[in-house]
Amino acid sequence: MFPSIEPSDVGVTGLLWLFGSYGYALYSASSLISEGSELLLMIPSMAGLVGGVVLPVLGAVPDGAIILFSGLGSIEEAQESLAVGVGALAGSTIMLLTVTFALAIFGGRVDVDAGGTPNYTSKPKLTPKSSIIDEFMATGVATSKAVKQGGLIMAFTTIPFFLIQLPASFIHTPSEDVSQAEHWWALTGLIICIVGLVAYMKKQLEFSNEGQDQEKRVAAVKKLLLQGKVSLSGALGAAILEPDMHISTENMPEYKNMDADTDANNALPPKVHEYLKEVLLDAFLTYDNNRDGTLDRIEVYRFFRDFHESIKPDEMDSLFKKFDNDKDGAYSFDEFIAMAYTFIMEREHDERTGSETRDAGDQANGEIVKGILAEGEEEEEEVPADFTDLPPDQQQSAIKKRAFFMLAIGTTLVVIFSDPMVDVMQEVAVRIGVPPFYVAFILAPLASNLSEVVASYYYASKKTRKTMSVSLSALEGAAAMNNTFCLSIFMGLIFFRGLAWEYTAETIAILVVEFAVAAIVQKDILTTFHGVLLMLIFPLSIAFVALMEFLGFD
Repeated sequence: MFPSIEPSDVGVTGLLWLFGSYGYALYSASSLISEGSELLLMIPSMAGLVGGVVLPVLGAVPDGAIILFSGLGSIEEAQESLAVGVGALAGSTIMLLTVTFALAIFGGRVDVDAGGTPNYTSKPKLTPKSSIIDEFMATGVATSKAVKQGGLIMAFTTIPFFLIQLPASFIHTPSEDVSQAEHWWALTGLIICIVGLVAYMKKQLEFSNEGQDQEKRVAAVKKLLLQGKVSLSGALGAAILEPDMHISTENMPEYKNMDADTDANNALPPKVHEYLKEVLLDAFLTYDNNRDGTLDRIEVYRFFRDFHESIKPDEMDSLFKKFDNDKDGAYSFDEFIAMAYTFIMEREHDERTGSETRDAGDQANGEIVKGILAEGEEEEEEVPADFTDLPPDQQQSAIKKRAFFMLAIGTTLVVIFSDPMVDVMQEVAVRIGVPPFYVAFILAPLASNLSEVVASYYYASKKTRKTMSVSLSALEGAAAMNNTFCLSIFMGLIFFRGLAWEYTAETIAILVVEFAVAAIVQKDILTTFHGVLLMLIFPLSIAFVALMEFLGFD
């Protein structure tokens, strides 16, 4: 499709360079798609659509592109190279549900007491163990209702595999007639895949609109805030003004009625209070340097500075007078929540009324601000002008543009580099003398799914029930998309191009792993031992396919 170097024309070093280059391009593409989708979760009006439809589909694009390009070319070449696509599908699905699942368990594990209760409240959450048995059995993660439900949905989406595999297993015709015998079964499988994909996305959209993906949205907001990609008011302003938060934009100035005698727990609408607690807890703990459960003026100033908010000394004084209820010169967590809410609402109100309550220059040069910095600490250089410096409503617009740009670039890179990556994996198979399936099974996930591995481990390592749920649910969702979106591409290639489905061993391996994981996640606790077992399943699945093929399956 695009000019590229022929893998057969280069030596071993050149082949490795090609794989590394194309693999890095695909990894960068999937990272751009992932980051762009996360940015769109910051737009409340789009969050439901993004969480329910855009994220699942775009996450499957790299694997889908590899599958598509593996089935192009002449019929003879396509039938051979389709093994690369099957390897990408099987490797991606099994790797996500075994190696990545296990890494999430290892990264998110906490102590589990004798009664089977995970330790998510006390510190430290994970303590050294006296024996390997305790390490395996007395540490683990909790599964949520969403994870259990996701496992069942994942298992249900395997139906199209049966639709193509069962007739393929009983067709006894000369090899040249296999594709004709499977032709209409492939069409049936294609239709079921598309129906399953639409049904899955519809269900995910319903979950998202009902707020069942709130954990995912909160996790994305926290991640982007901590990475400094958005400002505090830009990230949270639009969210807390959503209709279901019960804040009236016409009555926004009512936040100013909150004063030192106001109970911070009751002053905010319950949904707003709960949302801000979830988003800001990690930040509060991060800036509580002396671990006394409060933030003093220096810590609050650092919080605003790092979250890209300029604040004048008199604003800081006003906020402390209003919300430091016990007058101890520091904020408790509830006081901090009320203060942050007021600060965000002031920014929103200023933007809507055209007034201005702050001046970045006053902040940079004011002697009072310099005075609250810790002794010997230098002010950091200004962050380069970006949408973090824009007013909240302009940030929302800039976030959309940035997100769509990242999605467009990521998708373009996938289209450009998937085809040559298929050629490289075929050539690697030829050079080392193994079937292309095994090469793609191992190498394709490294290129197309590495960003999902990193994201899954990132969320799991936060060691909370909610981030663990986000991590594991995303992996189950990726497998479900492979069963519908990616498999629909396979069925389309078989039907429209007249190819044959000759992948009994590979299909059985995928189904065994998916049903095993779907059963395992129905447990309330996944221990470290479960993680070790899942990790071992990946190499065992390769050996299983080899054994099945040795016994004559396809």
